[in-house]
Amino acid sequence: MFDMRRVRLLRDLSVHRTVAATAEAAHLTGPAVSQQLAALEKEVGLQLLVKQGRTLRLTAAGSLLVDHAEVILGGMAAAEADLEALRGGRGGLIRIAIFPSAARTLMPAVWRRLADDDSRGVDLRLLESEPDDATKALRQHHVDVAVVHAYTLLPRDLPPGCEAHRLLEEPVHLALHPRRASRHGLEAGQVTDLAQFAHDDWLMPGPESSCHEMTQRVCGAAGFVPRAVALATDFSVLAALAAVDAGVALIPNMALPADTSELSLHSLREPITRTIYALTPTGAAGQPHVQCILEHLTQAATDA
Repeated sequence: MFDMRRVRLLRDLSVHRTVAATAEAAHLTGPAVSQQLAALEKEVGLQLLVKQGRTLRLTAAGSLLVDHAEVILGGMAAAEADLEALRGGRGGLIRIAIFPSAARTLMPAVWRRLADDDSRGVDLRLLESEPDDATKALRQHHVDVAVVHAYTLLPRDLPPGCEAHRLLEEPVHLALHPRRASRHGLEAGQVTDLAQFAHDDWLMPGPESSCHEMTQRVCGAAGFVPRAVALATDFSVLAALAAVDAGVALIPNMALPADTSELSLHSLREPITRTIYALTPTGAAGQPHVQCILEHLTQAATDA
């Protein structure tokens, strides 16, 4: 039988990559972590780690053990959640990482529902964060819930040790100035083929974001490479620029401004959708305070 404390350290090392970062997360010293991992290798009888520059990489045996550890730790978390429910525990701190447009659309409703449901005793903390960073924060136990998204042409793999809870699916619109739409022979709301915008100027999310990759892939599927004249991390900037006819942009429904009177919005003949979902550690969704937040997120998404 392996020492699960040591197995948990190996799992944490697979996330943090260095002994120093793992030690900091576990509130241990670096030498203590190294000693525990060395002891685990002796227990297993196989090499679990190899050095790769300044980081450590899992061997095949290490990866196999971590995969099993995710299942075991998830089961332990589920057991803790069930026991907490039996004890009638309700309160707890919840840290949530969520990308900007979802934060603007969903979180005011969640906060309002929490205020109306104060018997649940949930203490909420919010971190605005793009999906990749939110997922990383969840894996490193810096947050308890990560709200992320995936596009039709850009799926997102479910991280190890996590469960996904679908919140909503929304369309992605082509947004442009009505005058530009008229030049393309489009009436407001008319479905369009993206290929006819191959020679237009494009307003795009920053290259560090998955939304940028989404635009690149959608345009590539339509047979052209978009000519970007503006890059911005905030869709509201792209919408504002489209409203003065600086170019065209692909914008998810949730990220549109409240006032779209200066925009002509069009669905695509080959539709693109964005799926919003919440990630939690395996087994954690049964914990009363996590369950409470998921319920309020789901209701806010239904009402959005």
